[in-house]
Amino acid sequence: MIDDRVIRDRVKASPEVAAALEEGRAVVALESTIISHGMPYPENVESARTCERIIREEGATPATIAIIGGVIRVGLSEEELEHMGRSSEVRKASRRDLPMLLAGGGDGATTVASTMIGASLAGVRVFATGGIGGVHRGAQQTFDISADLMELARTPVAVVCAGAKSILDIGLTLEVLETHGVPVIGFGTDAFPAFYVRDGGFPVDERADDVRDIARIMRLKWSLGISGGIVVANPIPREHELDPALISRSIEEAVLAAESGGVRGKEITPFILARLNEATQGRSLAANKQLVYNNARVAARLAVAYAGLDPYQ
Repeated sequence: MIDDRVIRDRVKASPEVAAALEEGRAVVALESTIISHGMPYPENVESARTCERIIREEGATPATIAIIGGVIRVGLSEEELEHMGRSSEVRKASRRDLPMLLAGGGDGATTVASTMIGASLAGVRVFATGGIGGVHRGAQQTFDISADLMELARTPVAVVCAGAKSILDIGLTLEVLETHGVPVIGFGTDAFPAFYVRDGGFPVDERADDVRDIARIMRLKWSLGISGGIVVANPIPREHELDPALISRSIEEAVLAAESGGVRGKEITPFILARLNEATQGRSLAANKQLVYNNARVAARLAVAYAGLDPYQ
């Protein structure tokens, strides 16, 4: 059962974010795993600041989320961003890790799932990330399915992403989302993107070419009491898309290397992404940053549209 006193004690919005929420202005959540576990320092902090700048330029307030000292921080100061980027003691934190980190007073970098939780508890309805997690290849044997999918089934946040990471089983990921009633809306596309490539080989549930249409879908879904989030699939900009054949071949080789090397669980994704970066001579990391920036821009525009809706639209 939700205890409002615990939420007030353990979920703290920055003054900037608190003021925006109080005034009903647009706010966009950002994850912190990409800072602590996604890129080397100082590139990670510079990228985080770029995302925040883009969101402000579009008229919204950025709210990077992290767990610091056992508190879910919604909106980080410059010093806190530096801490998340520099410290080697920050734990990668998904839904299952939150109670332990909060009880123990630890620091955690939020994944898609835990960022959604923090955003929802604070009242933020739009979240920009790179790509969502999903069903891993070979999940029929390993049962390796990201907690992101279950969070999307239960938490009312619209997640703007470049689809699912191309290292996943895209078809099964979409099947799980469908099973749990999560709408997948393609922004300006009929195809579900696969992170580095614009077309992951599967269609989206619905296409929208205007963020105002997506904002109305969000409003109506939650006004009707239909639980869960929405996936807004926003393809990587065409000029930054990588060669689909190269990506496919490199992923297959990396998956085989992971299997032969005994790499499992949460270590698989960073292992494969590191191999991809090598295979593409650094182009995959550059593409990763560009798609995140693009998602931040679209998410800000969506948040502005959502904040400007008439309550009965």
